[in-house]
Amino acid sequence: MKTILLHGLGQTAQDWDGVLHRLSPSTAECPELFGEVGEDRPELSYGRLLSDLEKRYAGTEEPLLLCGLSLGAVLAIDFAVRHNDKVASLVLIGAQYKMPGLLIDLQNLIFRCMPGKAFSETGISKRDMIRLTHSMRTLDFTGQLSGITCPVTILCGEKDCANLRASRKLCGMLAQPKLRIVPGAGHELNKCAPDEIAAALR
Repeated sequence: MKTILLHGLGQTAQDWDGVLHRLSPSTAECPELFGEVGEDRPELSYGRLLSDLEKRYAGTEEPLLLCGLSLGAVLAIDFAVRHNDKVASLVLIGAQYKMPGLLIDLQNLIFRCMPGKAFSETGISKRDMIRLTHSMRTLDFTGQLSGITCPVTILCGEKDCANLRASRKLCGMLAQPKLRIVPGAGHELNKCAPDEIAAALR
């Protein structure tokens, strides 16, 4: 089985290092979701990220274990909906299955007020960050979740208020779910609770 770790918005593949160090030996892949985006590429959007992910694993014959945080979890859900036959299991962290449009609009308003240099370590420019989040605001997998038949582990930090409710509701909409609320943890579990993720991946 091939394990794929998909980072969140504002993160890079290096944010999985704590998890990788706990997987021995590790065969997990951590693609840089924004790494290939440049001036010669089309404008960054959610559709572009999904298309890149599908192309990257189109020829993979072994079953996939997709583990994603936040944006990565959304991509993992979407990929599993579209390619259920290729996905053996999912680990979803701080996941939303229906994008909160008003929250995204508020987030983008905050982004517009931030200086461009604040985005320098995210691998994505301020303009692309705003464009990407706006392109996600109408995503809704509610009617497609029943098509995900593989086992799904849902992780959410106890202090991740924005995603706790969605995680609990998501658990009730899947065929083989397991929900784990991580005590005292926030949103970025790959940074603050890598042991929990490593245990779920094992």
